[in-house]
Amino acid sequence: MKYRKWDAKTKGMIVLEGLKGKPVSDICIEYRISQTQYYRWRDKLLASMPQVFATTNRKEEAQEREIRRLKEIIGELTVELKKSELEGLP
Repeated sequence: MKYRKWDAKTKGMIVLEGLKGKPVSDICIEYRISQTQYYRWRDKLLASMPQVFATTNRKEEAQEREIRRLKEIIGELTVELKKSELEGLP
């Protein structure tokens, strides 16, 4: 028996039908999948939902990287300044 490959969009649509109230047994018959497969897809979808609603975006991540880079520079300059101050002492 050949295995079918389901794309992510189709899997999501199938799971959403069940979440909207359509009986899982009817969905599985219609798409010729096992209930176990349906519940795996459902669990995977539900587990990934927090990532969908995460608030960070690319702009925020870029800003955080820039802040880390600048803090490193400040730290290096501070160490360099302290070192030059200590060398200047008698």
